[in-house]
Parts: sequence; structure tokens; C-alpha cells
Amino acid sequence: MAKLFEPLTIRSITLQNRIVVSPMCEYSSHDGFANDWHLVHLGSRAVGGAGLIISEACAVSPEGRITEFDLGIWKNEHIVKLEPITKFIKAQGGVPGIQLAHAGRKASCAEPWKGGQQIPISEGGWQIVAPSPTPFKEGTMLPHVLTKEGIQQVVEDFKNATIRAEKAGFQVIEIHAAHGYLLHQFFSPLSNFRTDEYGGVFENRIRLLMEVVTAVKSVWPESLPLFVRISATDWVEGGWDITDSIKLSQLLKATGIDLIDCSSGGNAGNAKILLQPGYQVPFAKKIKHEANILTGAVGLITEAQQAENILINEEADLVILARELLRDPYFPLHAAALLQHDVEWPVQYQRAKQ
Repeated sequence: MAKLFEPLTIRSITLQNRIVVSPMCEYSSHDGFANDWHLVHLGSRAVGGAGLIISEACAVSPEGRITEFDLGIWKNEHIVKLEPITKFIKAQGGVPGIQLAHAGRKASCAEPWKGGQQIPISEGGWQIVAPSPTPFKEGTMLPHVLTKEGIQQVVEDFKNATIRAEKAGFQVIEIHAAHGYLLHQFFSPLSNFRTDEYGGVFENRIRLLMEVVTAVKSVWPESLPLFVRISATDWVEGGWDITDSIKLSQLLKATGIDLIDCSSGGNAGNAKILLQPGYQVPFAKKIKHEANILTGAVGLITEAQQAENILINEEADLVILARELLRDPYFPLHAAALLQHDVEWPVQYQRAKQ
């Protein structure tokens, strides 16, 4: 059996293979509601054979959106449009996951195809928040500093979003603490200059993330998996690094987190990142072995044998694909053929298998 197609059981959930659809923002919602685009986008990846299909970053509050058109889960009315998506994914043998997120100082932006720049309040944007009054980069908005009451509201928003996620039928939650969004902003020394219990030493900077994890776990069924996505490094000297990530991952495992989704960057406008195939895989390997926790590898993974080798070499436990699954929603079916591993195709597509 190809390693890529070995099942993986985490708590009560068994993934039919090790291929994961990475959360990818579609910027196609109105008032946070899912629609036909999301059903077809996520559903087609389930038809294509991925084991775990994670929704795009779902905002836990309106001010936590990256753009006006982000998917949301900040009100109960959102549930009814998400339920058909999770039901369809399950019907194809996939597991539906959701990523819960708050953009912090990187909120209030235009869609990428419109330039992606931040939109000021005077032009229809909204007030952004952060741990400290420091913009992401020159020319971006000055964020409002979260008070302790504001911080506790963020924790409550993640908790309430978790309750809604279960009602909508999701079976995996991923807490988004990467890419320079709010939780990452708190634990990175590049963006957190607070002097209270949420700033300064490592234990203080990770406090918000740990409080969010505790709140999520208090309402998420113990039988269902819980992931955290982190940026393993800021790619900037003096910033968050892999040593910090290993330490954080050890603490997250102790709280009951099942897997670390190992991405990187996003919190510094001046970061220099050398992009090459599998450039983030070493982070997943190091965290897997030194924190003794399941990891997912993501970033420029585009070929079946490349994905297979990551698992054979015990560099990660899941292979998380993004742009390659935009190019080819049926990558898992094609990968199985390339690796000479027989998998079932949807009965509707059987005549095209040979």
C-alpha cells in the first residue's frame, strides 16, 4: 500500500488517506454566508478523493474577516448554509474540517484580485485590532490595541464558533494561529510589545492561543480531532522561530491538541522566504519528532511521489495541498494511479477510471 493512501485514525475519526485540502480563502461570501460556490469548491475535492477537506478560514467575528467577502461563523444563521457542505463531503467518504480564524491587524482588506490592500474606515473598511499599536507594514492601518475585555471577547468568539461548527456537521476543527493573523500576532515578538500578562516572555505571548484552545476544548466533543496551524518561523531574525514552535507544540500536545499544521511566515512585511518545493517540510519533521506530535506538511507540494516520500521518510503524518488541488481537484485519484495503488472512484465516474 502506498503510504499516501494509508488510513489515519485520530480520536474517533478515520481519514481514508493522508491527503488534506488546505484551507484556501475564496473571498466569495456575502455577510459570511456559504453559497453554491463553496459547496461545489469543497464538494469537488471530496469527489476527487481527499481524506480531509478543510474549509477556508472562517471568521469568528465580523471584524476578524480578512475581507468583506470571507466565510463566517459568527452567528447561528450561518449554520444552515454550511450543513449541506458537510453532508455532501461525508457522503463522498471525506471528513469535513473547518478552520476558525481572526485576522487581527491584517483585516479590512480588498480581495486579492483587486490588489488586496487594506481599506480604510472612510472607504468602507472597519477598525482593525492587534496586541500592540503596530501596523503590519509601512502604509497599512494602525490597529486598535485589544483591551483585556477585548481579548476575552475574542476567546468567547472562538468558543461560540466551535459550538456552531459542531452543529453544522464539521468533524475536525483547526485553530488558525499562523500567517500573521491575530493569534500569531500575539505570540510573535515582532508584533507583540505588551507589558501585561499577554506580552513579554514566551509564556505570556502564547497566553491568548492557550486560552482559545482551552475554550474550544470546553465545547468541542472529546471524540473529535482538534488541530492548530502555526507559522513555524517568521523568517526574520529576532522573530518567532522553530525552537519556539517546538516548545509551543509540546505545550499544545499536553492540552490535548492532536496535530500541528506546519506553515510559516506572514507576520513580517520584510520577511525573505526562499520558495522551493517542500520548503516547509523540515519544520513539520522537526516538530513531529521533537514535540512528539502528529504534524501536517504544507507548501509547494505538487507531485504524488513527493507527497509519498514525505510520509515514507516520516517527515509528517498528513500531506496538506493547496494550489495543486486548485489546479487538479482530482489529484488524489491521479496520485493513486501514479503510485500504482488502487482506490475506489465515485460510481458516477467509474467508466473513466481505466
